[in-house]
Order: sequence, then C-alpha cells, then structure tokens
Amino acid sequence: MDNAAPTSGSNLRPTDAHLPTDLHTPLRPDAFALSEEDKIASITEHFREIMQLLGLDLTDDSLAGTPRRVAKMYVQEWFRGLHPENRPEVRLFGNRYQYGQMLLERDITLFSCCEHHFVPIIGKAHVAYLPGENVVGLSKLNRVVQYYARRPQVQERLTRQIAEELKQSLHTDNVAVLIEADHLCVMSRGVNDTSSSTITAEYSGAFETDATLRAEFLRLLGK
Repeated sequence: MDNAAPTSGSNLRPTDAHLPTDLHTPLRPDAFALSEEDKIASITEHFREIMQLLGLDLTDDSLAGTPRRVAKMYVQEWFRGLHPENRPEVRLFGNRYQYGQMLLERDITLFSCCEHHFVPIIGKAHVAYLPGENVVGLSKLNRVVQYYARRPQVQERLTRQIAEELKQSLHTDNVAVLIEADHLCVMSRGVNDTSSSTITAEYSGAFETDATLRAEFLRLLGK
C-alpha cells in the first residue's frame, strides 16, 4: 500500500465532510480504498514485522496469533469511527411531553486512542442539550460519543466533534459537552503521572451565553 503523505488541500473527507473543516480527522485521499478484510490482512503483516523487530518469537503459541488480533482490534474496534458507514443515525422524536429543561446524559464511558503515541484514552463524557420541538433517544447520545472516540484522537478535537455533531443532528445550538479523561501517554510513559486527568468542555447556544444554565450543568456533574 502506498505510504505517501496526503497532499495539501485534501483534508475534506467523507467521514467528517458535514463538520467544519478544522474538525476533520486527518485522513488520506485513499482512506477507504481497501476493504476491511484487506486492511486487517495488511496490518497483520506489518505488525508481525514490528514484533519480529522487537525480538519476539512468533512461533510461541501465545504470540502467534497476536498480529491478526491487533489488526482486527484496530480495524473493527479501536478505529471503527474512521469509517463513515459507522456514523450513527440520530433519529428524532416529537417532544410531545413539551419538556423544555436541560436533558443531561452523564458518565458516558469513553475509550479512545491518543494519535501521538497510539495508547488508550479512557474517561467519561457528559452531554446536555435543551430540547425544542424534538428529542432524541438517549442511547444515540452514547453512540455519537463512541463514534468520534473510536479513532486516533486528541481530546480537544473530540470534544468539539461531539458537540458539532449533536448541534447538527438535534437542530439546536443549545448543546454542552464535557469530557474527563486519563491519557496513558501521560500515565505510562514520559512523566509517568498516574494522578492527573484532562478536562475539556464545549458550550454553545444558551450554554455559552447563560451563566446560570452553565452553572446548573456543572452542578449536576458535581463540578
């Protein structure tokens, strides 16, 4: 497979074409040229070479299947959010209850991967919006978080991607997203700091302009 770097001006991708340009996850122009199985087969061979370079004995029964296991994990689990076919459909329902207060889905489990070192980011996402004429099934909020988390990420971009997706899907600017996460690139390498965590937030619409509403959001999170 060609390993050339993507050319400038080619950062508009099917995965994120509906998002503002600065929120696109950087992908090559041929990102979806290979099938899922072809990607798994190619990554298997490359990861086998990495393990061999590290001096590991791939004839050992514990290691023999590791290259393909890692390849399947990358394509089907860790990085499934790269493919636009996995983007969740956010179906809206009429707000027949006339519920107009904040709706908060908190402590959404978040697993992502640091794009700088390819080690896990583990945390919680908290998502809130003000319903208008429509509401959304609660599980869809979780699925939006998971879709954008399951790709190589930086937490700042992830936070904004989730917020922008919800704004577009819910047809409202009144959205708040807060993420608390531990980065294993900080915990397991470099400074080896296991006590720190990272918090990012994105407020829009009323959550940005109304300090009382924003304070209520944080109060409900125990902040």
